[in-house]
Amino acid sequence: MDYVFLWALIGLQVKHFVADYALQWPSMIADKCHLNRIGGYVHAGIHIVLTLPILVLCGLSAATVAVVLVLEFVVHYAIDYAKGCYDCAHKPDMYTRHYWVLHGADQLVHQMTYVAILAIIMAYTVG
Repeated sequence: MDYVFLWALIGLQVKHFVADYALQWPSMIADKCHLNRIGGYVHAGIHIVLTLPILVLCGLSAATVAVVLVLEFVVHYAIDYAKGCYDCAHKPDMYTRHYWVLHGADQLVHQMTYVAILAIIMAYTVG
């Protein structure tokens, strides 16, 4: 059995935790609702830097890796920007169900991007 997909999934999950929780500082979070501030861009950049070795280890071509990284950067930034704009406008209280539903929805959409990345890995390595 080929475990490339399992290892890619584990890699994407670990990198998501590291990038979204361990390596994200308050200025990144505060900057996400501002297109003219660097924090959100740095955050999305950390994500793609950590995705790079996963894609390379899966054997994807340099061109495919480049396309996936650009798409991940744009999509990740857009998701965070949308949530950031909502958060800046409404200031949800983290002790409410509303806050955690929003946080969970944000994380779910990010996880769906990893499903798309896994589909690309499958298409490249199987087909």
